[in-house]
Amino acid sequence: MTHSLATASGSSTGVNGVALTVLIIVFVAVTVMGFMATRWRRPKNMSSLDEWGLGGRGFGTWVTWFLLGGDLYTAYTFVAVPAAMFATGAVTGFFAVPYTIVLYPIIFVFLSRLWSVSHRHGFVTAADFVRGRYGSRGLSLAVALTGILATMPYIALQLVGIQAVLEVIGLGGSGNTLAKDLPLLIAFAVLAAYTYSSGLRAPAIIAFVKDTLIYLVIIVAVIYLPSKFGGWGHIFDAAQTKMAKPNPVTGKPTGSFIPTDKQFWAYATLSLGSALALFMYPHSITGVLSSKSRNTIRRNASILPAYSFVLALLALLGWVAIAAGTKPIGLDGKPNAQLVIPQLFEDSFPSWFAGVAFAAIAVGALVPAAIMSIAAANLFTRNVYREWLRPDASHEQEAKVSKLVSLLVKFVALIFVLTMDKQNAINFQLLGGIWILQTFPAVVFGLYTRWFHRWALLAGWAVAMVYGTITAYEQVNPVTGQHFGTSVATIEGIGQMGYIAFTAFVLNIVVAAVITLLLRAVKAPEGDDATIKGDYFADAGDPKVSDLPELVH
Repeated sequence: MTHSLATASGSSTGVNGVALTVLIIVFVAVTVMGFMATRWRRPKNMSSLDEWGLGGRGFGTWVTWFLLGGDLYTAYTFVAVPAAMFATGAVTGFFAVPYTIVLYPIIFVFLSRLWSVSHRHGFVTAADFVRGRYGSRGLSLAVALTGILATMPYIALQLVGIQAVLEVIGLGGSGNTLAKDLPLLIAFAVLAAYTYSSGLRAPAIIAFVKDTLIYLVIIVAVIYLPSKFGGWGHIFDAAQTKMAKPNPVTGKPTGSFIPTDKQFWAYATLSLGSALALFMYPHSITGVLSSKSRNTIRRNASILPAYSFVLALLALLGWVAIAAGTKPIGLDGKPNAQLVIPQLFEDSFPSWFAGVAFAAIAVGALVPAAIMSIAAANLFTRNVYREWLRPDASHEQEAKVSKLVSLLVKFVALIFVLTMDKQNAINFQLLGGIWILQTFPAVVFGLYTRWFHRWALLAGWAVAMVYGTITAYEQVNPVTGQHFGTSVATIEGIGQMGYIAFTAFVLNIVVAAVITLLLRAVKAPEGDDATIKGDYFADAGDPKVSDLPELVH
């Protein structure tokens, strides 16, 4: 099917004019908010990473709650989780719910310590902390590059989320280049402009709009749609029937309605591994370090599970789509499960409300994409440019480089989306989860102990990165024949299927522990620790808390 911007609105193959209008109005509103964010709380000077990259480190409980919610529950989350439920069921879809529940007790324990030591020393990134804790430029560089590498496909997936909305509205497909790519190019340009201008303050403000829209849309959907399509009993029966139906290619069941005993390890390791990995992402840590006190982090760990409740309801919409008979067909005429939620809303609601839902997804992409690009830029500036290329860089130079790199990061993500198959973005995101979890030992263990040797942590990281990448590559999708076909593989030694990232993580710890013992036996130099015990308990108002001092050399 060929579509263009000139296609008549309201036809079955044309642009949904009403929904598009609502989307444009909301998009313009959040754009204005993004540019006005520079005036929020009247920052003294946007020419420093404290102000531009961390919002002045002054966000309170509610701002942090909306920021972290907008940061962690992205547009792609709201597209991909129900799409996975629709396509293959509970193991690949619903595991996202328990992992976001397990996550918060974990961050309650360790992220307040990271906040304290970072504010005491002016650390901007997790790699800054690793540099100060272990006195290791190499380990710090490994953490920084891993963060940047893992973040790039994550940004690309936010743009994929916007594309899904535009495609269901009727923009894109295989038509002329202008109709296909111009809306996404405009969204990219606006995102780049207000991020460059306002830094972290822009997504912090826009997150209020994003989360309000998301809550509104999902609450209406879970109340209205089940009654429209026969009730939850019928919905669950329809999902169970589809999941039990054999896949014509593999001959195996399409998916899992309830995980079987053979899938318990996969389900559990996916949940725990994802929980451990999520707050290792640079954008998550950026959101945490922007808060004004360690108790702000703890309060957010207590109230953020509200998002998990909403995510559970959203996941079930994937099964609602099965009962509704939703056909997620792209404008190229091919089935695309990623379109199932936008298509369900367009089929089931008036155009104006579908427009609100589409706006929620689109704005839900802009918030995390902005934070991710800022976080990746901060990593490059502090831990590559400042550490290795320009040790004498001023705070103003740091901020300028970070702004420019944030533009470059978004540009690379845009090129990635426009030139590569969307499945490649999903595959690379699989690798992103495997990679980022391998920074956990250096960061989180370092918050509590210096027992692990810096070189041993680097060795464990390297071994796990190689193992995880190769193992993920070897997984071939039986339907498409593509590599990186799944996130689970056989766990050596026990013969059960498990999350590749978690297996690599265990290998990482074992290698680091063994090499630490060997290095301690030969009394290898351990590096200088710039922190002291009291640094891990500092709170707002502590006279020793620093804004942004020079890096330790």
